[in-house]
Amino acid sequence: MRVARPTEKRKLGEILVEHNLISEEQCQAALMIQRKTAKRLGQIVVEENMLSEDDLVEVLSKQLGYTHVWLRKGLVDPKVVKIIPKEKAKLYQVIPMFRVNNDLTIATADPQAVFIFDELSKITKCTIKPILSRASDILQAIDTYYDDGVQITDFLDELHENEIQLVESNPDQDIQEIGDMAEGSPIINLVNLIILKAIKDHASDIHLEPDVGKFRVRYRIDGILYEVMTPKPEIYPAVISRLKIMAKLDIAERRMPQDGRMQVYLEGRSVDLRFSSLPGILGEKVVLRILDKKSAVLDLNRLGFNEHTLVGFRNMLQKPFGLVLVTGPTGSGKSTTLYSAINYLNTIEKNIVTIEDPVEYQLEIINQNQVNESIGLSFARILKHVLRQDPDIVMVGEIRERETAEIAIRASLTGHMVLSTLHTNDSASAISRLLDMGIPPYLIASSLVGVIAQRLIRTVCVECKTSYVPSAALLQQLGWADEKGLRLVKGKGCPSCYDSGYKGRIGIIEFMEVDSDLKALILENPSVEEIRAFEGKNNYSTLMMEGLNKAKEGITTVSEISRAVYAES
Repeated sequence: MRVARPTEKRKLGEILVEHNLISEEQCQAALMIQRKTAKRLGQIVVEENMLSEDDLVEVLSKQLGYTHVWLRKGLVDPKVVKIIPKEKAKLYQVIPMFRVNNDLTIATADPQAVFIFDELSKITKCTIKPILSRASDILQAIDTYYDDGVQITDFLDELHENEIQLVESNPDQDIQEIGDMAEGSPIINLVNLIILKAIKDHASDIHLEPDVGKFRVRYRIDGILYEVMTPKPEIYPAVISRLKIMAKLDIAERRMPQDGRMQVYLEGRSVDLRFSSLPGILGEKVVLRILDKKSAVLDLNRLGFNEHTLVGFRNMLQKPFGLVLVTGPTGSGKSTTLYSAINYLNTIEKNIVTIEDPVEYQLEIINQNQVNESIGLSFARILKHVLRQDPDIVMVGEIRERETAEIAIRASLTGHMVLSTLHTNDSASAISRLLDMGIPPYLIASSLVGVIAQRLIRTVCVECKTSYVPSAALLQQLGWADEKGLRLVKGKGCPSCYDSGYKGRIGIIEFMEVDSDLKALILENPSVEEIRAFEGKNNYSTLMMEGLNKAKEGITTVSEISRAVYAES
């Protein structure tokens, strides 16, 4: 018998009842349907709405010791799919994922269907290794990968070997053994799989986290973390060691945090990754920040500015000198806006210098410098020396304290255009923060050209977008009671968007230009409430107003605007 089986054999109905996922009565009813239809029990409890498909996969994974994955594009090697005929794949609801020598890993929704695996073993002449996945994902994958009319470009083609295997190992191995294992082909392929799939899915970060009985791989896509696979924990040290080797770090050091960089090549281009490890009670957690210039939006026209804001921001950037601030919480796209502004201003006639922590994207012609606090190379210290380099435009990654703020402001008053960011929630708070740092009001009023505050909001997935008529109560709450026939949009959720209903992000921007009236107010050392009252009196557009306009335009949802604006305020 050539089927890899778990050590424990228990009936699915018993497991579900024991964990209070279904009642004994529901179990008996499902068994009765099974006797009549010969369907699998797992299929029946999902079809009868006794249990969600996600819960079924989760409990089977935990109780039977199988790895489970959310089956997405990139996890299936199209070269091995047709080793099982399409009719058999549909009948048994399985799909081959990859093959290593004589071991064939398949995705299945029913890991206890041993008779199916026996037949597949005879058909393929391989040892069958099942991995759990949702039946709906498997059926969709069958339609995709068995369709001869569809050209499938899978990143597994980028690997030197199409062999990806979850390798068993002893967690108490010494450093030499783990290092040897990390250099092994299956571990290299698994690490390549994790990284390249993340790049294909436009993830911004990869999280690798040890847990009890498994290790978890999550991708941050459009600001939200999604779990994509949970391999066995025995290979975790080797995976982390492989990543440390790629980042040229010490694989023997597990007690202290480590930081590094690496590059991978995909489709003829290089992609930078920042490595960060942090020791925890279950082992090191690793986060990889993906810096893919191809997927980065570094164009002012594509950031989500409305026409009025775009014109105003461009006018600010064209001024010969002054200070322009971009504000917002972490992850709101401030750096992207600064890079886009620098790209817009970048010409051979100008000397543009940046001070960053760290440098995220390398740009042509621009002189980029990286902060290094460990040797005393701070924002303020580099900025002092940059001003002796005859710059026209200076980008300061972040103003964190008074010294940097003072140097930046004085630089803007001596003929330089200075662009920088502040960690504040809105434009009014940016002025208040500078005052709180002890910057004299007259310096702020003289130097500050304008402030924009921003958030990143998720856009509705075009694959599963649907429209609906909002309730009268919602229209009343949003001040749209007079808008007759208004329809809003939402996403139903599909494999393309990880069932979230959203795919991609766009910015919403609150724009505040410092005119003569606002300069006069700043000279009075105002509170943040007074600045906000001034904005309201002069009809400045707020983040909430900009976001609701995007909802009206069918770009995003009202709930997403509330999450992005209020959750981070």
